[in-house]
Amino acid sequence: MTAPDRMQSWIQTFLEAQAAELDAATNTRLAYGRDLLAFADWLERRKLSFATATQGHIESYLIDCEAEGLAKSTRARRLSAIKQLYRFAFEEGWRDLNPAIQIKGPGKSKRLPKTLSADDVTRLIEAAKSTPRDKIRNGCLMELLYATGMRVTELVSLPVSAARGDPRMLLVRGKGGKERMVPVSSRALTAVAAYGAHLPAGTKLLFPSGKSHLSRIRLYQIVKELAAEAEAAADFEIAELFDEMGAAAGDDE
Repeated sequence: MTAPDRMQSWIQTFLEAQAAELDAATNTRLAYGRDLLAFADWLERRKLSFATATQGHIESYLIDCEAEGLAKSTRARRLSAIKQLYRFAFEEGWRDLNPAIQIKGPGKSKRLPKTLSADDVTRLIEAAKSTPRDKIRNGCLMELLYATGMRVTELVSLPVSAARGDPRMLLVRGKGGKERMVPVSSRALTAVAAYGAHLPAGTKLLFPSGKSHLSRIRLYQIVKELAAEAEAAADFEIAELFDEMGAAAGDDE
């Protein structure tokens, strides 16, 4: 197959293939698109393209990313996007060789994640339940976040039907649309039942907001506000509680 003339077309075709063949999540494709556009811009300023870039060019780009002060995780993600693009290009016959195949990434930081003490968690939950506005919803959010360890996106997008069936389990749809059963405490289920009783009849999402569900950004803001109120945020960063919070751009409430 003949390679597209424009780098934008390379990206678009690659992302369409990701969606069709790998069932890649929308946020994943958006992240790939942003990273590849940044690389394309770097190449274009040097009169290069995806079709002409060499291993040396890619390595120079990664060095420039480091010089800009980009985090290891960001650089690793950008290289991952580039590697996948060139693997796709090689398989499609757009490139005779894959210039990214031998490049190793910077790796992720090995620091241990910060955690909350049992007292911190208790204060967050109590702060949620004592907040006049949305206290029932926020209490339910905090109980589920603590009791299940779900990813943020999984939590905010829970359907009302997730709590039906086995009273000790929640049906959760994770990455790639895969479903799994998550054990949940009786205390959290009591909070879900109390909150669900206040939802309008016919509501399909457990945490609705506008025409969709509560966003990850809004949940982050809620927890941050509750932590400040509970004075539980003195020695940890709220953002580190969420394993998907780093690339939340484009997630509308």
